Amino acid sequence: MSTGKPIYLDNAATTPIAPEVLDEMIPFMREHFGNPSSTHSYGRKAKDAIETARRKVATLLGCSPAEISFTSGGTEADNLAIHTAIHKLGVKHIVSTRIEHKAVLNCIEYAVKQGWVDVHWLNLSEDGAIDLVELEDLLHSNEKVLVTLMHANNEIANLIDLKTIGDLCKAHNALFHSDTVQSMGHYRFDLDHTNVDFITGAAHKFHGPKGVGFLYHRRELGVLSLIHGGGQERNHRAGTENIYGIIGLAKALDIAYADLDEHEAHIRGLKTQMMSELKSALPEVEFNGQSGSEDSLYTVLNVNFPKTDIASMMLFRLDLEGVACSGGSACSSGAGAGSHVLDAIKTCHDGPSVRFSFSRYTTTSDITSCVDRLAQLMIADV
Repeated sequence: MSTGKPIYLDNAATTPIAPEVLDEMIPFMREHFGNPSSTHSYGRKAKDAIETARRKVATLLGCSPAEISFTSGGTEADNLAIHTAIHKLGVKHIVSTRIEHKAVLNCIEYAVKQGWVDVHWLNLSEDGAIDLVELEDLLHSNEKVLVTLMHANNEIANLIDLKTIGDLCKAHNALFHSDTVQSMGHYRFDLDHTNVDFITGAAHKFHGPKGVGFLYHRRELGVLSLIHGGGQERNHRAGTENIYGIIGLAKALDIAYADLDEHEAHIRGLKTQMMSELKSALPEVEFNGQSGSEDSLYTVLNVNFPKTDIASMMLFRLDLEGVACSGGSACSSGAGAGSHVLDAIKTCHDGPSVRFSFSRYTTTSDITSCVDRLAQLMIADV
């Protein structure tokens, strides 16, 4: 067992909350505790804070405050977008891929099971890229279509071109939803000049609190409430608002955008460093999907390791060595329960696959120490 410093490289799962975010939230846990639906001064203070946060998020994303609805997180936001498209906007066909997040996949599968829609799964290349020609053919031959494609894949780091796909959808009168949970806070969005109808975010992916997210929904479309019982969130989501969560989300996004270029340069450097040091220490490693590409999501690296007898214990052994990360294998190599993403792109290696993901708090020494510990594990197994 390692006695070295613990290393957290699972930021795609969740990020540590930024100290400035916590400082912003605490007053709304202590003194500003009013119910936003109350008409007295305590309630008005809380309501004003929520609307100020909504305006901040809208300003950062280049949209109207009326187009932002706060939710419990990315999963609820994705479900809200898909159900709105089906039950409010009359969608009968959904076009998507098998490498979407389960928040989208399971929602689509439920809708198909209920007989509400048909689904068309796009073919994928070996590295997980979609075929734009196939997408255009489907849009041309179907009406009342929702295209739902995640901006950045949380496992293999593939990015889609939001503008190209958005323009394609608009040209064929199709709706476009993109799960942007992994890219929110890491890329800039200008929604007034992007043909996307719905996007989603979750605060804990960019150093905000857990349990809060948002759905952007283009103004003229509106949104269909999934939760009934009150008029909160402009009648889009019943229930007393998560005030300090919303405050934290807006602060976290504000911080992310304030130094986004520096943040990106730092993390890209860490990813490049890890790829180089891994190749030097373990020449047989490969990178799954497009995660090794310069044009991929810069916070995620999915690594396939050489065949090893410790495959089924890889994450456990890394945890004992003080390294926190995620993993999965598409095949029956014993390396965890399996990854639906790697399975969908038919990635089948003898060795285990591990996802490493980085944040602004990750350091170069974290990367070097992680690679050293990985090398020791693999060498000890030989």
